[in-house]
Amino acid sequence: LQNVRIDPNSISFSMWKDIPVPFYMSVHFFEVLNPKEVLQGAKPVLNQRGPYVYREFRYKTNITFHDNDTVSFLEYRQLFFQPHLSNGSEEEYIVVPNILMMGAAVMMENLPNFVKLLLSGALAGMKQEAFMNRTVGEIMWGYEDPLIDTINMFVPGLIPFKGKFGLFVELNNSNSGLFTVNTGMKNISRVHMVDSWNGLKKVNYWRSSECNMINGTSGEMWPPFMSPTSLEFYSPDACRSMTLVYEQSGKFKGVPTYRFVAPKTLFANGTDYPPNEGFCPCMQSGIQNVSTCRLNAPMFISHPHFYNADPALVNAVEGLHPSEAQHALFLDVHPMTGIPMNCSIKLQLNLYIKQVSGIIQTGKIKPVVLPLLWFAESGSIEGSVLKQFYTNLVLIPSLLDYLQYIFLGLSVPLIVSAGVLMAMSQRSTAEKSPRHPATQNKPPPSSETTPLLHDADTLSQDDAES
Repeated sequence: LQNVRIDPNSISFSMWKDIPVPFYMSVHFFEVLNPKEVLQGAKPVLNQRGPYVYREFRYKTNITFHDNDTVSFLEYRQLFFQPHLSNGSEEEYIVVPNILMMGAAVMMENLPNFVKLLLSGALAGMKQEAFMNRTVGEIMWGYEDPLIDTINMFVPGLIPFKGKFGLFVELNNSNSGLFTVNTGMKNISRVHMVDSWNGLKKVNYWRSSECNMINGTSGEMWPPFMSPTSLEFYSPDACRSMTLVYEQSGKFKGVPTYRFVAPKTLFANGTDYPPNEGFCPCMQSGIQNVSTCRLNAPMFISHPHFYNADPALVNAVEGLHPSEAQHALFLDVHPMTGIPMNCSIKLQLNLYIKQVSGIIQTGKIKPVVLPLLWFAESGSIEGSVLKQFYTNLVLIPSLLDYLQYIFLGLSVPLIVSAGVLMAMSQRSTAEKSPRHPATQNKPPPSSETTPLLHDADTLSQDDAES
């Protein structure tokens, strides 16, 4: 328990500060094979590309301990491309939706027609189209696009950022917000539980108090002595708390674990699962609208390939093949310590696109939630860390258990032997003692304590003589 707490004097503090577990982020893109046909109203045909694999390093800074048994920190992530693990390079070109333009078009749908026509003319002058052909590196880490300034000129503040645009431009060399969590120094059952995020006890993205709650941990560790029920964590990427449910017990390289997975209700809509009503406006079950925390862009998150989603989402495009083995997320946690041994968190980013009247570039695109990419953040304890973990938490306790039974097994014959020896000793002592003759003919001894009886005997003899 001393090592589970967040304590600078514990041997696990450096492990908590700079996570030694090798994490990898694998990214799969969905290439649109028939962009011209989609503009005419055809069903999008997709082809999965990748994975493009990145080694992920995590470390904490600005670590500040507080008097109320909490500690604050910023956790940074650094990503480095791994060509030898990838199926392709960052220089490869992929045809994907023009995310900025198509997203802005949907966001401007209810504006006056003259504004949309002016923007459409400006888009034509910049040769902007509904689909673009860019490299993996540009889509991931950003590219210069004059469209940002143009859109903000017509609709100030619609896209509140400048510079490069990329789906992961804010992920690399950045932090996930200021977490304040419990240290467990006074109450071990609260260790790692989030006290606040960016100073907030709850977020304000959603429509219900329950959906805005910040529950569980920051997603790295959990309190010890876990029960096989569920676990919670707050995900800044998903802008919400997430609950995983217990699936089964198992072992990871000899270490006992509980496996937790996503329930089917995680991304269900409010109709199928009323507690999720606060995350609406909703569409089909299996996708979550994150526009309120993503600059109001029509973005949705889901499981990869719309796994566990409404079949209508899968059938709206071609090329998806949802599979539990490939697309379900999981966490394998050591229940005694609350430390994850093996994990793979998977999410898919989707863009809602459609024909928008007044913006010619949107053509006759039928409304569709179009997958852009999905990624998996995976890691497992290995090497010297795993060996130390196995020795301290599996091998030694098992050895102590075995010794306990050995001692118990040895104590039984010892007790029996001691009993036999004691019985034999008592029998030997009895045999060596001299036997006393029978005492029924022996006259009663005189007693100095019975003078009256002695006088009575004397008196009887005198009477006889007389």
